[in-house]
Formats: sequence, structure tokens, C-alpha cells
Amino acid sequence: MVLKKKKEIQVDAFFLDHQQLEKLQKFSKADEQNLASLLLHCGQLNNGIQQIQCIKQIMPLVKMMDQNSACDPMVKACLDILGETYFSLDMKNPLKKVLTSLLNGLPEPLMPLAVQSFVRCLKEELKITDIYLYRKVLDNLASCMEDFSLGKASIKNLFEEVLQFLQKSLLDIQEENRKNSGNRVVQTQLMHDLLMAIKVSMMLVQKLQENIQGSLWKNHESCIWQSMCSLLKSSISFLMDETLMQTVQTTSGLAFILFTKAMYEPAEELRSLVSDLLLGLKKHAGMPAWFVRNCGTLCTEELSDSVLPFLCHGALAMLDWKNSNMGESGEKLLLDIASVLLSLSSELKESSMAICLSRIVAIWTNSALAALDSDSPDLKIKLNGNSEVIGKLLEYVYTHWEHPLDVVRHQTKLIFRNLLQIHQTIVTGCNLKSDPFFARLTKHLLSLEWHVKGKYACLGCLVECVGTESILQLDRTIPGQILDMMNDQSLAPYASDLLETMFTNHKVQFTSSFKESSWIDQWHDIWVSPLLLILCEGNHDQTTYIIDYYLPKLLKCSPDSLSYMMRILQASADANLGSCSTRGALGALMACLRTARAHGHLELSSVMSNGLVSTECIKQGLVHQHNQVCIDALGLLCETHRSTEIVSKEEMHLILFFLEYNLNSQSPSVRQQICSLLRKLFCRIQESSQVLYKLEQNKTKQELLEDSTKRHPSGILQQYKDFMSSVCDRLFEALFPGSSHPTRFSALTILGSVAEIFSVPKGQVHIFKLDQEMDSSRVQTLIQCFASTFEEVKVLAFELLMKLRDVAFSLQDSENIDLLFQAAMDLSTSTKPYDCVTASYLLNILVYHKELQHTCLGKWIEHTPQMDENTSASTMEKNTLAVIKLLLVNVEEEIFQAKNSLLQAAASFPMYGRVHCITGALQQLPFNNLMLMTEWKQMVARLILMSYELSAVVSPVVQSSSPEGLIPMDNDAETADRLQMILHEIQPQDTNDYFMQAKILKEHCKIESEKLAVRKPMENICTEMRGKERQMCDVTAQMVLVCCWRSMKEVSLLLGTLCKLLPTQAASEPSDGLITVDQVKNIGEYFKHHLLQSRHRGAFELAYAGFVQLTEMLSRCNSRSLREMPEQWLSCVLEEIKSCDPSSTLCATRRSAGIPFYIQALLASEPKKGKTDLLKMAMKKLLSLAAPLNESSSVIPQVHALNILRALYRDTRLGENIMPYVADGIQAAILGFMSPVWAVRNSSTLLFSALITRIFGVKREKDENSKKNRMTGREFFSRFPSLYPFLLKQLEVVANTSNSEAEELKIHPSLFLLLLILGKLYPSPMDGTYSALSMAPFVPFIIRCGHSPVYRSREMSGRALVPFVMVNEVPRTVMSLVRGLPDCTSPCIRQNYIHGTLLQVFHLLQSYLESKQFVNSDFQQGLGDIITCIGTKLWLAKRPNPCLVTRAAYLDVLVMLSTHLGKFQKQELVLETGDEKNGMLLHVKV
Repeated sequence: MVLKKKKEIQVDAFFLDHQQLEKLQKFSKADEQNLASLLLHCGQLNNGIQQIQCIKQIMPLVKMMDQNSACDPMVKACLDILGETYFSLDMKNPLKKVLTSLLNGLPEPLMPLAVQSFVRCLKEELKITDIYLYRKVLDNLASCMEDFSLGKASIKNLFEEVLQFLQKSLLDIQEENRKNSGNRVVQTQLMHDLLMAIKVSMMLVQKLQENIQGSLWKNHESCIWQSMCSLLKSSISFLMDETLMQTVQTTSGLAFILFTKAMYEPAEELRSLVSDLLLGLKKHAGMPAWFVRNCGTLCTEELSDSVLPFLCHGALAMLDWKNSNMGESGEKLLLDIASVLLSLSSELKESSMAICLSRIVAIWTNSALAALDSDSPDLKIKLNGNSEVIGKLLEYVYTHWEHPLDVVRHQTKLIFRNLLQIHQTIVTGCNLKSDPFFARLTKHLLSLEWHVKGKYACLGCLVECVGTESILQLDRTIPGQILDMMNDQSLAPYASDLLETMFTNHKVQFTSSFKESSWIDQWHDIWVSPLLLILCEGNHDQTTYIIDYYLPKLLKCSPDSLSYMMRILQASADANLGSCSTRGALGALMACLRTARAHGHLELSSVMSNGLVSTECIKQGLVHQHNQVCIDALGLLCETHRSTEIVSKEEMHLILFFLEYNLNSQSPSVRQQICSLLRKLFCRIQESSQVLYKLEQNKTKQELLEDSTKRHPSGILQQYKDFMSSVCDRLFEALFPGSSHPTRFSALTILGSVAEIFSVPKGQVHIFKLDQEMDSSRVQTLIQCFASTFEEVKVLAFELLMKLRDVAFSLQDSENIDLLFQAAMDLSTSTKPYDCVTASYLLNILVYHKELQHTCLGKWIEHTPQMDENTSASTMEKNTLAVIKLLLVNVEEEIFQAKNSLLQAAASFPMYGRVHCITGALQQLPFNNLMLMTEWKQMVARLILMSYELSAVVSPVVQSSSPEGLIPMDNDAETADRLQMILHEIQPQDTNDYFMQAKILKEHCKIESEKLAVRKPMENICTEMRGKERQMCDVTAQMVLVCCWRSMKEVSLLLGTLCKLLPTQAASEPSDGLITVDQVKNIGEYFKHHLLQSRHRGAFELAYAGFVQLTEMLSRCNSRSLREMPEQWLSCVLEEIKSCDPSSTLCATRRSAGIPFYIQALLASEPKKGKTDLLKMAMKKLLSLAAPLNESSSVIPQVHALNILRALYRDTRLGENIMPYVADGIQAAILGFMSPVWAVRNSSTLLFSALITRIFGVKREKDENSKKNRMTGREFFSRFPSLYPFLLKQLEVVANTSNSEAEELKIHPSLFLLLLILGKLYPSPMDGTYSALSMAPFVPFIIRCGHSPVYRSREMSGRALVPFVMVNEVPRTVMSLVRGLPDCTSPCIRQNYIHGTLLQVFHLLQSYLESKQFVNSDFQQGLGDIITCIGTKLWLAKRPNPCLVTRAAYLDVLVMLSTHLGKFQKQELVLETGDEKNGMLLHVKV
């Protein structure tokens, strides 16, 4: 059962003007319903849905009209009004569709009259000159051409005028977009308008082609021809303008081909023309003069890589590929497009272009399939599965099937499926199972490791072609292997999809082969039995993912299999109850029953009544020691296929039984699942109760007497009410003082669901109301939840009280409200950080109390009668303003005292609590509906000034070079004096008073208090809260630091919140907002100052949170000066970093402190769908700064650049936009690692770590060599082609450095980094001959690195060598390595050399043997040669070899070979290697 919120359909009504109403009143008749009277009644309605019903009543009346009606002035007037109404409605308004339906049903005699009315309205539309109203006209034109005969006829009459309007609109919007450069909000709107204009132009040409054919084209002076030329020229301009949105460029590519197709003669040469344009062949001689004149830029300029895909897309989408007469030029164009797309795939690395390219390649495969209908023998040869084009496309698939973008992976699957269909179409009539192409693909795919996600999708496509049985004949263990991979959530969806394809296809094969159902047992053995075994004994993750992903699909395919599962599981349920780690048969049974019921395959009531599942069995599941069994048992009760299924009495008793034992679950995920399932149950109760109410109302008395033996609706409703009351009792009982956090979380979450679900709107009957269950003690219980130290409990209690605030306030007298307010004010200045959070929630509740000002606030602040006079302001707004004023007065006084003694402030009245409460109060204000604007403006100004003052007091601590501990903590006076002397001697950089003296408050607190008491306190409560016990306190460095950084945090969040008050139209109406443009600029400068100068991580991280709010607001602002501020700030800070000014206050230590955060905020707020100009500019400058410098230059800019780059590569919000810069980042990190300066090497190491995570994904296993965080060499170098020459060159340098005959310890700094990257790659059996990048050049250098004196380097080089040796080259490479090993008589035996070589042999053989799932004669011969060669170096495993390390390495090779030999012999493999060799492997005497 899926919970979906019911959407209320809202339809905007249309309104008739005074003139239209008068006209209708003139023709309407009171005694009868004619067209005018119905239309008048419709126009007077204010509800859009009622107007739709009214128009539907008009339809029959219209259809009855005849020739005589065409002369009726009433009909003409009504048609005029209908036309005006049609053009006034929004395109998406349902009323427009209803009007379209009405006008489409006009009788033929009325059509000329209707066309006349529409033409008049359309002429008025086309006169519009306001660019920002063009969109409405374009929408109306599109509506007229979309299945609307009257609209088409009207446009046909005004074809020339419409064409001219479209020509003008394209040029005007383009110019307006140029003028608004930088204003992203306006530009985005204009982009969508431009896109719509291009689409409408295309619709006009496509749907009204008869208007532009024939003689019109012969006259090149005609207006239509000139307009078409202008449209063609505009489409080319948009196509080549890379500043436009990508969708605009794509559509322009379609428009260019469409317009050219309509205008170009002879049409047969069009394909050759497009082919020449794509290949860059400039053949002006054969092109018409008008084409060269209008498309000159396309013909003369070299097309950029980013434009070619759109041109290819246009050709594929707009040209007819099903035409059997497309000829050689069509076939050539098809192949040329494939060649261009494949060449671009290695060049275009931006995520948006990668997505676009994958879609176009998928479209190409569809076009190729269509083109095969021509039965061209040449085309079939060129598109055969063994052809070069298909081979390269398969390479594209293998490279992109694990792309980080879902869209690309999905398109890759479509491409692969279409490639299989292309080959299938070509070899129609042949046996697909024995086809070499399919056989080779099957073999290669099955030999891949199962952690490769692309394997699952492609195998699924292959199963659709060759069938499941042919796959299982190769390996019967495949279903089990796939199920084993479902313990990884990232692989589970792919694995379940493949299993679904296989068992569905297998079932179809069985049903077509066997007439009877005798096959079902065999099918169960293959697909169901392994599942049940895993459900009973599998680990938690695997069983969970199988139940979530696999089991529903299996039951959908074969619902009858449920009885088989129940029979098997029930037989062992009593004996196998499971444990805390395994589900057992009982848990498996609960999971199967839950899934079956949730998907409509099971009626629980019938199963329980038949005795198939007992109540005791379900109770056992509800209190099972395995958490997931409890959840499955609860899900069995709560989840149903129909949301209105009645909840039985037995289910209610079982739910209450469950709540008694499971509210205190320690697992957060289990608590979430419990709350979610109970929410579904409550929704079911609510929806079924509405059905029962209607049933009871509709039944007659006779029917009630007849059904008296059955459950009466009113009886069920009463059971519902009693059940919900019992649930609430149980939940409130669980909220006793001292109850655990899990219990409180569960109880409050469930109560929140009850309050939300049963608060039904007016008009529906209330089955249950939580309000009626509340009393003063329960309200007090909820308020006490605020005392919890867990904020999520506070949030849940607050949300529940907000839903029940009316009844909660009515149950609290004024004295209790006063006490709560007093407690909130006390807590707001507590030294415990979580107390101020409690205070904030309390105040946010209390501001809704109507008498708050009179009962509580009046004691603290002066009453303002002006607020009472403003009756339009809500109680909440008035109270919030008063509360903020009170808090502000207090915090201003505390800031004044903190200026005298920050230590006393930290110990007695930390100010951050008050600011936190102010921010919390502001956040729940409805800023768009404030009435006390004058008071709020004054308040905002005061809040900003207060923030600056507080920041000035605490910032010296967080901006100190070492903020964590400059305050001595010794209580001894002698020690304090000594520390004071030391502080004077070391002269720290920061010169604040409280850093230059030892502070002991025991002696001075009384004096300080007397000094402070001289000043008359303003309206504050902080002094009353301080007793004698709080005056006698020591202040530690941590206390001061916590006070300061939390104060900075709250100031930042407050300022970020205030920035949101700036209206969107700030440039035009600055007075409308609560905050001015100048104030926003000052806040921006404040954030800049503190982010760039704070040293304490807590301070600048939280300043960053407020700064992000500011930058996101600035990017959407219409004020040009504000909108350009992020770019100015970014340029300034990058210039300051580059200049390396000695007077700069930027922090070069602490990983550049807040500088990366500052730049992150500026870049992350940039709109993702745009061109990300700021990101491009910043990355270009940072990468240039990160490059190694001359020795004379300062390294500080390089350190900053490396630290900033690390933060940007780690930022998930930048997403795939950062990927084009990964290769340059790797180069900067590796080169920086060779710097003689430690700071550069340290930053380079951190950057390199971030890049490895960005490339290979977050580490998912503890094993460093896990196959889950790797990719093939081909995929790696296809995604980062620039790394190929760079890594090769660096590896050569490293190999030359470490290749020392004397075995001196020479380690190149980047050796580890290079081997680490190369070791993350793995070989693929799919490696073909079409890859442009050969792996062979890396091999000799990696082999040389394996001779390093460093053990770790030898080990890593062994792993790094594997992906660079082709599978078919492994035997030769291994034998070459083994032959290079010395004999026992050799004069010079270097053990490092031997060890490195043996490790490389071991890893190569391991990968080679694991990839060989199927054995053939070549493999047998290769393995025999390897064993023979290894046998010649047997002395390395014996005592003559003194080195135990190399002896062990040699033995590892032998053990691995013997293990795999045993496995292959089980597959009836007979190796002709002789008894001597087998004996050598099995009986080595060491």
C-alpha cells in the first residue's frame, strides 16, 4: 500500500468584461435556455470546475445548430465571446481543453463564422509588442495547432502574419536575452520563451506544409520565403550560440534540418548536404546561393564539438529513415553520424553533453533499425554484429555502462538492446542460440565479475534474445550467484531486474514447451528454493534486499508460488524459529506473507480463518528477537493492497500487543519502519471509516435487518474509535518522566501521525479526534519532552503541540503560562547549549497564546498601544515581535557586560542562547503576510547592529592563531602569575586583554559584579538568574571558546535568516522589504571578513551555513549590483590568494581555514542548469595556482589552491559539473607531491585522497583491494583521456628512478600515488580492438617498479600490472616474467627482483584464472605452458633459496594453480601436462 496525498484539482475561472456581459444579456431569454443565457450563466460563475460543467451543458445545444443558426446574430456574438475567452485562458487551464472540445464539435455550417471570429481574435494577439507577453501568444498559437481544426483553419488564413510574428519574436527575444546578460532569473524565462517560439515555428512548418509548398518557393522575393529564410538563419544562430540553454540548441538543430528539408531542392541531395556539414567538407559549388547566404556561418566556420551532436540529432529526428529509397547517400549519412558521435564521445566530458550524446546514440540505433527495412545488402553488411561500427558502439556501451549518471546508464542499456535487435534483424531465420555474435557476447558477459553493474542490464537484454535456458545450460549456478550479490544495496536493484527477466522468460519458455503444468516443480527448484534458503539463513542485508526487490517480482510473475512457499516454510517453522542474526523459517514466512498481502496476492482474514496461519504464529513474529521479523509481522497487519480494506478486530488486538513490547527499539531504522507502518494502518482506518459511513447512510432499513448477522458498519466504527483511544493511552503511558529516548521518539512520532491523519477537513465525519483524548496532565507530559537532550524529541513534541495548541492552551491557566515563559527566558541564557534549544521551542509555542502580552510580556517590557490598534496583525505576529524585542533588550545588555569581562559572560550569561531564540522566532514568521511593517523594519535594523556588536566581542577568540587554549586554567595564584609572565614573554599575535592575563574569577567576581551593578540595568532578567553559587566559578579555555564560537554560529544563522527578507524585486522597490540592499551588502562583507579570518573550524563552518543562505538569495535577486556580488567576491579572493601579499590576513595553516568554505558557498549557489561560468572561472585559476611553481615563488598560493580544490571536489552539490576538472586535479596532486615544501605535499595528499573518492566512489568495504571501488582501464582513460600521457610519462620517470642495479633505496615521491591509481583499475574480458588507447606502453614501466627495494611498492605494482595486460596476452607475459627469474646457479641473485616478479605473476594468474569461467583448448594449452615454465624455477620453493619471503611468494603461486586445477578438473577438464607436472604442484618438498 502506497500512501499518496490526494491532489485537489484547482481550475482558474474566466471572467467576462462588462461589454461581453451586456451583449449576452441582450440575447439571453429568461423563459428558456439558449446559447447566450447558458454562456452568461457560465461567465457569472466564480468556480472553474463549475464553469467546466456548464460548458459541457452547452455542447449538445451547439451540435443541434444548423444552417439557419449561422445567420443568427446571437450565435455570432456568442462565437466572438467564446473566441475571446479561448485566447484569454492559460495553456494549461483545463477550461481551454473543454472549450477546444466544444469548438471542435461545431456543425459545418457554423465553421466559417467561427473561423471569422477566431481570425479577428488572432489578429489582435499578433499585434502584441511586449516581449514578456510573447509567451501567451506563442502558447495560443501552439494550442490552435494541437488537434484543433478551428485553430488550424484560423492560422491557415493568417499564415503569412503568423510567420512574420514568429520571425520577429525570435529576434526580439534573442536581443532581450543579450541585454539581460547575468540576470539568471530573467534569462531563464527568456530561454523558455525562445524555446517555445522555436517549437511553434516547427509546428507551423510541419502541420501547415501545404501553405509553403509549390509556387511560393519559386519566388524568392515573397514575404513567406523571406520569413522562412529568417527563421532558418535564426535557427543556425541559436544552434551555434553556446551561451543558450542546451534544450534551445537541441531544438534549434531539429528546426534547422526541418526548415532546410522544407526549402531545399532537389530533396535527394539533402542527405549529402548534411553529411558534408557534419564532416566539415565545404562544397559551396553544389549549394544553392540562398543556402550559402543564410547559412554561411555553418558552411564556412568549423563546427565546435558541442554543436555537432545537435546537428546529428536534428538529422536523425527529422529525416525519414524508414524510406526504402533513401539510397547510398542516406546509408552514408547514417554511418557518418555514427562515426561523428563516437569520436565526440571521447571529447565531450561535461555531464550535460554526456547525457545528450548518450540519448543521440540511442536515437541513432533506433534509426538504424528503421533503415534496415530497406533490405539493403550493403547496409546489412555494415551493421552486422561483427562489423566495425557495431564493434565501436559496443565499446561505447562497455565504457559507459557504469557511468555515474543514471541517465547515461539507462541510455546505454537501450543502445545495447537496439544493437542486439539490429543483429537479430539482419540474421532473421538463423538459430540465434548458435549465432557466433550472441555466443561470443554471452561468453564475455558471463566471464565478467558480478560487481559490474552494466553486466546485469546487458545480460537481461541478451536473455530476451537467446532465452534463459541457453544461459543456464552454460552455468546452472547463475541464479544462486546473482542472489549472493544481493547483499549489496547498490547491486540489488540491478540483480533483481536481471532475475525478473530471467525467470519470466524461463516461465514463458516452459509454458510454450510443456502443455501441462509439470514444469512448475522444475521452475520452483531453480528460482524459488534458493530464495527460501537465503530467507531462512541469509544475513540481514541480503534478506532485506531480496524481500524488497526480488520477492515482489517473483510473486507477480507466479502468484501460485505463494502456496508452495507457505507449505515449505510452515513445515519447518516450529523447528526453525530463527535467532537474533537469522530469520529462520518463521521470519521467512512472515516476509512472504507480508509481501503477498501488500501486493494483493493474499487475503489475511481468509488465511487466518482457514487455519493456514495462526494468531499465535503472528504473535511470535511480533516479538521475535530478530528486528526485521518483527517489522515483517507488523507489515503483514498494516500493509494491504487496498487502502480501504477494513481492519479486523484480531488485527487491532495484535497491534496493541505489538505496541506493548516494541516502542523502545534501540535501532533508529526499526523505529522509523514501525512509525511508517502504523501510519499506513491509521490511513487505512481513516479511509475505510469514510467508506463505512457512506455504506451506512446508503443502506435501507431492510438491508440493515438482512445484514444483522454480519458486522454492522456502526459497530466497526465504534471498534475503530475504541482502538485508537487505546493506542493513544498506550502511547501517553510510554511518555513517563525518565522514559528512554527510543520510547519517546516512537510514541511522539506515532502520536503526530494520529493528529495529522485524523484531522479531516470539513464535510467529512470525524471517526476520532486526538483533541478529545487530551487533558492537562497529557499536555504537561508533552511539554516535559522539551527537557530531553535529544533535539529530535523536542521537534516532535513541538510539532505535536502545534497541532493541538488550541486545546493545549485551553487546558493551561495563566499561571502555568507565566511559569513556562519564565522558564524559557531562564533557559535562554543557560550555559548548557541544549537549554537554549528548549527555550526556543517553548517561546515558539507560547507566541500563539492570545493573552501572552498581558500575562507574561507585560512584566518585562513596556506595553505599546500602537500594536493593539493594528487589528489586522495576528496574535502570533504581535507576540513574536514583543518576544524578540525582549530578547534583544537582554542580549544588548549582556553584550555590554561581555565587553567588560568576556570570561564572566562565558560563565554566567552566554549570549548565544538569546540569539538562537530570536532566530527560531523569526523562522516561523509568515514574511509575506506581515502587518506591522514599520516595527519589523526597526527591529531588523537593531538585530543587524546587535549581530555586529556581538561578533566584535567574540571574534578575537575564534580568529586567534590558536583559539583552543590561550586562557590559563590554573587556580593557584602563584601559577597564574607565572603564566602571566610567560604570556608577556611570548607576545602572542592576538593582543586581546583577556589573552594577556590569567583569569581566576573566584577572587574578582565580587568586584566585577559591584562594578556592573553601578549601571542601571535595562529590562533584563539575566541578573536575577545569577545566584551566589554561579558567581563562584572557574572559567576554562573551553568554556570561553564554546561561548564564542556558538555566538558566532548564531549570529551567522541570524544574518542568513535576515537576508531572506529581501524582496525579489529589490532593485525596483527597495522600500517593500524588511531589509535594504545596503544592509545585505554589509552582511555579505561581514561573512566575507569572518570566513576568511576565522581560525576555529566550528566558527567558520557555521558562518558558512549563514553565508550559503545569503549567496542563494543573491543568485535569484533582480538587483544587478547584488547579483554580481558573488562574482566580485570570488575574483577578489582569488586575486588576493594569487598576489601573496605579506599583509594578507588569509590563514595558510589549518587547511586554509574558512577560505575553502567561502569559495564553496559562492560556487555551490550558482544555478546548476546554467553554464556554471563562476565554476569554470574559479577552476581555471585554481588549477593554474595549484601547478608547481619556481623555487623563487611563494608556495602559499599553491597551498591555498590545493586546499580549495580538495573542498570543491568533495562538495556533492557541484555534482557532475566538477568531473571535467578531475584529470587536471590528479595532475596537480601528483606534481605537488614532489614539492620540497611539506605544506604543499600535505595539501596534495589530501587533494589526492578526495579525488580518488570522487573517481572511484565512497569506499564501501574495509578491504583496500575491494573490487567494488574500481573501474576498467578502458573506462578510466575514456573518462579522463588527458591522464593517459601524463601517467605514462610520470611512470617512466618513476621507473627510471627506482630501477637501480645496486638496489639503493631510491623512492620517487609519486611512486605510491601512481601505483595506487593504476591498482584501482581492473581488466575486462570485453576489451576489444576498437579502443584508441593501448595499455601496452604501461607494462614495462610497471614491471620495473616491481623491482623496488620497498615491499609495499612491489606489492602495489603486482596489482597495478593486471589491468594493462590483455587477457589473451597473460600466458605470454607470465612466461616472460618467469623466464626472467634467476636460476639457482646465477652469480647475482636479487631477492627484491624475484619477489616483485613473483607477485606480478601471482596477480596476473589470479585474474586470468578467475576470469576463465569456460574452458577451451587455447586455455588448456596456455595453462600447460605456464605450468611447464614455472616448473623450471622450482628451486625458489626449496631450501637452496635462503629468502623466506620469496619462497612463500612462489608457494602462493603453486597453491593458486593447484586450487584452480582442481576446480577445472571437476568440470571434466583433462590437462595434458603429464604426471610429473601435477606431482610438482602437489608434492613440493620445502
